[in-house]
Amino acid sequence: MTVKQLSLPELADSCAELGVTNVGLWREPVQSYGVEATAKLVRDTGLTVTTLCRGGFFTVIDPEERSRALDDNRRAIDEAATLGTDTLVLVSGGLPAGSKDLHGARERIADALAELGPYAEHHGVRLAIEPLHPMYASDRCVVSTLTQALDLAERFPARQVGVTVDTYHIWWDDRAPEQIARAGAGGRIHTFQLADWTTPLPEGVLNGRGQIGDGAIDMREWKGYVEAAGYTGPIEVELFNEGLWARDGREVLAETAARFAEHAGDGAPGK
Repeated sequence: MTVKQLSLPELADSCAELGVTNVGLWREPVQSYGVEATAKLVRDTGLTVTTLCRGGFFTVIDPEERSRALDDNRRAIDEAATLGTDTLVLVSGGLPAGSKDLHGARERIADALAELGPYAEHHGVRLAIEPLHPMYASDRCVVSTLTQALDLAERFPARQVGVTVDTYHIWWDDRAPEQIARAGAGGRIHTFQLADWTTPLPEGVLNGRGQIGDGAIDMREWKGYVEAAGYTGPIEVELFNEGLWARDGREVLAETAARFAEHAGDGAPGK
């Protein structure tokens, strides 16, 4: 999504040129290009798919809508397995229209995980609950903190359900470092993502994630928390930003790799 203006072949070529060996994919471009075709593309380019995004949206009340949501998540798990990634990132869903019941919405997430966890495990895929900043609680994700995400995840085996640690969404939470340690102790950090916090936020707030180094978040500090918790997996950069999308995608990808190396890496842009 950081360079969604690039086609998947352009993305693969650009990663190869920069020595970037890992890529997190989103379902929409993958489906458009073709799941099998995308799997072949990344294999042929030598890329490893770190995660697939996104599953989730479990909070609907209507039985037919819930059934459709579960079916879509099973398809997402199938797609992740085909792409060779072991992690499906979940954006759990906001409040249904007219509802003010946060507790009920969170329990419906647990109900969905109970159905999907064994299916995911059978396909070699883990479900990673991503807490989103509280400003998204009403419309996108009623899970707003790592504490809430882990309270849900820990009802299930770690091989089925864990969490996504995303700096953009948790940097403000003074309990987040101890919750990262909690997640690490349980083997539940399934992916780690970076994006910076810049203000003022744009209208609609969705596409306000700042380029690494442009905002208020100390990326190396958060990387330190995750590493101390035992995480050794890939680190993703996920930026939703209209200004970045309006630029040349190859230039943005090169800039992002350089910013990662400067603010969070060890000097190797492909890590």
